[in-house]
Amino acid sequence: MKIGFSLHATLVAVAMVALLSSGASAQQPLKIGLIVPMTGPFASTGKQVDAAVNLYLAEHGDVVAGRKIEVLLRDDTGIAPETTKRLAQELITNDHAEIIAGFGLTPLAFAAAPVATEAKTPMVVMAAGTLVIPQKSPYIVRTSFALPQQTAPIALWAAKHGMKKVYTLVTEYGPGIDAETTFKTVFTASGGTVDGARVPLHNPDYAPFIQRAKDDKPDAVFIFVPSGEGSAVMKQFAERGLAKAGIKLIGTGDVVDDDILDSMGDSALGTITSHFYSAAHPSAENKAFVAAFEKANGGMRPNFMAVGDYDGMALIYQVLRRPAVRPTAINSSRPPRA
Repeated sequence: MKIGFSLHATLVAVAMVALLSSGASAQQPLKIGLIVPMTGPFASTGKQVDAAVNLYLAEHGDVVAGRKIEVLLRDDTGIAPETTKRLAQELITNDHAEIIAGFGLTPLAFAAAPVATEAKTPMVVMAAGTLVIPQKSPYIVRTSFALPQQTAPIALWAAKHGMKKVYTLVTEYGPGIDAETTFKTVFTASGGTVDGARVPLHNPDYAPFIQRAKDDKPDAVFIFVPSGEGSAVMKQFAERGLAKAGIKLIGTGDVVDDDILDSMGDSALGTITSHFYSAAHPSAENKAFVAAFEKANGGMRPNFMAVGDYDGMALIYQVLRRPAVRPTAINSSRPPRA
């Protein structure tokens, strides 16, 4: 995987060099607090994150620039921002973590951001995808993606393939609202019309919303749900007979996440999505990554979460290898970008 730095990412990397080089003795281990959902409805995210971090350590060693890397894994269950905030505070204060990382969902990244700011601790967001996350703290850098990047291409595709009316069905939290807003903006600018609904984040029942979408008789339904929820959507989309009614299912790649794609069976056939990563991408680099990941994890296929975390570890290692710089080098009058 390769990392591309935005201005904000570069500034945070500079800040990380300054903070890490001026902190603990080089003889002490560098502790990374990894906060992800290992249990609960979004446990598949935590599983992918943990596996990717362990693979990076196995491939690149656990000593960099003379410092041993120690990863402290914490389970925030994926549904309680107050838990994530508490874990971030404990990792920094009690465990002396010099970096906090992970963050599977946007509300959890938001909860940890003020902790990172107050403690002046670098925070590497490896998963959560709401556009404004890096603006929540000058100590945040993101190595994954932002939802508008995933959404605009499928909106353009729908318009170019003759779709005139689309029903948007998104989970009601930051990334879902980003996806809905971006899809509507791009698709209507191309002459289409959009209706839609938002589904609750916690304990969602997709069936009534999918039925409402069917009753609207659109050309397609655009879906965004958190990673791990795609199977439930596919099952109910098939059961409600939308495909038989001539309604196409489109969305961001989270819906057909590589980690759960096999479990969807034939219900996923015909779905069109746009995304920044697929385990099937034929580059030599990706083939090697997928093979190593599957070998290390009993055949489990990596998904986009794994890539964001693998790249997050690469960022940390690259920063540690840089020479020390003055903290004043992070000053900039330009606003951060996602």
